[in-house]
Amino acid sequence: MPSALPNQDCELKKVIQKYLEYLEVEKGASRLTVRNYTHYLSSFCKWLDLQGIKPNLEDISPELVRQYRIFLSRQTDGKGKFLSKKTQGYYVIALRSLLRWLLKNDFDVMSPDKIDLPKIEERQVKFLTGEQVDRLLNAPSLSNINGKRDKAILEVLFSSGLRVSELVKLDRDKVGLERREFGIVGKGGRARVVFLSRRAAEWLDNYLKARKDNFKPLFIRHAKTSNTEREIKSHEDSGENMRLSARSVQRIIKKYARKISLPVDVTPHVLRHSFATDLLMAGADIRSVQEMLGHKNIQTTQIYTHVTHRHLREVYEKYHDKDS
Repeated sequence: MPSALPNQDCELKKVIQKYLEYLEVEKGASRLTVRNYTHYLSSFCKWLDLQGIKPNLEDISPELVRQYRIFLSRQTDGKGKFLSKKTQGYYVIALRSLLRWLLKNDFDVMSPDKIDLPKIEERQVKFLTGEQVDRLLNAPSLSNINGKRDKAILEVLFSSGLRVSELVKLDRDKVGLERREFGIVGKGGRARVVFLSRRAAEWLDNYLKARKDNFKPLFIRHAKTSNTEREIKSHEDSGENMRLSARSVQRIIKKYARKISLPVDVTPHVLRHSFATDLLMAGADIRSVQEMLGHKNIQTTQIYTHVTHRHLREVYEKYHDKDS
């Protein structure tokens, strides 16, 4: 359950609490999303309290929101830097989402369309070139079980475009290696089909055949000492204690990126970007890529069109824009 707002003694704070419960229970938002929305909306309530305004629904007006946005633009983070336009936007998005939910539930509040989002610079997408992907995928040593696992992780991430949170939730019995496809429930509770390349399926199969356990999780921590081996045996029934975390996968990828001296700060999401740009550069249509990435809105997928447009220019200059 989301944490309760402090001093929950007014209409606004009560409806915010109901909205947070809606996000968690009905919309199926992740714990991180609920936590972030709790923070953004609590900040709005605290600002109202500081202004001496009794925070009821009828107090939310375009002028009040304007004053709040001025307040946000002058706020600093823990390092003394002003909040970025992007961060300010998160606070505004949370407020607009709340108003939209209130209208849907027949509350008399201002229209969320009266709140414009701050203009921010176009998102820069980091991705690896084909040569960089090959080097990264070949970086793990295959002489031990950890190397085989890491190789399988890298291959699966680039082959599928999975989010790291989706990857670490995978179980062995849910991944079909023969058909090289399986279903997952991703961000926002949206179900989709995920595909594996033959290469990724083979490396994943090699890793699983090298394992000596019956654990349910697809990717796990592996023993390095006899004490760890005893720990594994003590948890043989569930195996959940041995499941890799998202943070562990992030560290694994950074380790191999440093090993081969990649100039890009590589994360699991960079591999997801690389998956998407590879598809688009090969001629895939953006709607299909949207489905494979599990994006709710096509606008999210369109960040990659800038990358592919740049690729088209490179092709043009190489093959057509030549001196006579």
